[in-house]
Amino acid sequence: MKDFDGKVALVTGTTGIGLATARRLAAGGAAIIACGIDRAANAALKAELESSAVGALVIGADVSVPDQVRDAVAVGVERFGGLDIIVNSAAVHPYGTVTSTDFETWNKAMSVNVGSIYLTAHFGIPEMVRRGGGAIVNVASVQGFACQQNVAAYATTKGAIHTLTRALALDHARSGIRVNSVSPGSIRTPILERAARGENGTDADVEAAYKRFGEAHPIGRIGEPEEVAELIAFLCSSKAGFCTGADYKIDGGLTAGIGVK
Repeated sequence: MKDFDGKVALVTGTTGIGLATARRLAAGGAAIIACGIDRAANAALKAELESSAVGALVIGADVSVPDQVRDAVAVGVERFGGLDIIVNSAAVHPYGTVTSTDFETWNKAMSVNVGSIYLTAHFGIPEMVRRGGGAIVNVASVQGFACQQNVAAYATTKGAIHTLTRALALDHARSGIRVNSVSPGSIRTPILERAARGENGTDADVEAAYKRFGEAHPIGRIGEPEEVAELIAFLCSSKAGFCTGADYKIDGGLTAGIGVK
């Protein structure tokens, strides 16, 4: 028997960590409800997963919009009969200080990175309660602990995810719902690729940048989305039955030390 036989999982974000997580949970036997705004990524995931024995529903949805999240949950529950797992991976990563970031960009970061977690919980938790409980994993970041310069909005959202995770865990523990977060370091995702390209744009040597980023981690490399997906899968599984209200770093040792040598 697979870890997630009979389970239904909602995953937000269809690239990077979200993509790897959808694949991992599907391989473990879960039916997948995947939501994302990247049309090409949605189409590729649909082609990959919808032919699986368990099934998958890939929905083009902006998870910062209440009606779209509500409808995605409703359609998924109708299709698969319930909801057991939520993985919140959708994110935007604006750059800027508080003075250089305009209010629209600030609000967008809050709405996508934090608001989507509220929305999936708001509409999803009642369905999980009907199933007798479940697990939620929120993808935060090491930048919620110690941040770089010029990422004020992004770092703020990731710190907020840590706090929201604890609040959700406390509020819904007696309903059998466990809530945790993971905080990755540098992971090979479209967001990291954007950082790698930097000011040089499409002509940047991305692999050279990844090597440089990796050298900042004691383990000596950047992480892979599949590695994060394995940690998420563990936290969603019955093996993590006593884990709730916590954050789990997966950062190659990045935050274990200080930069002074």
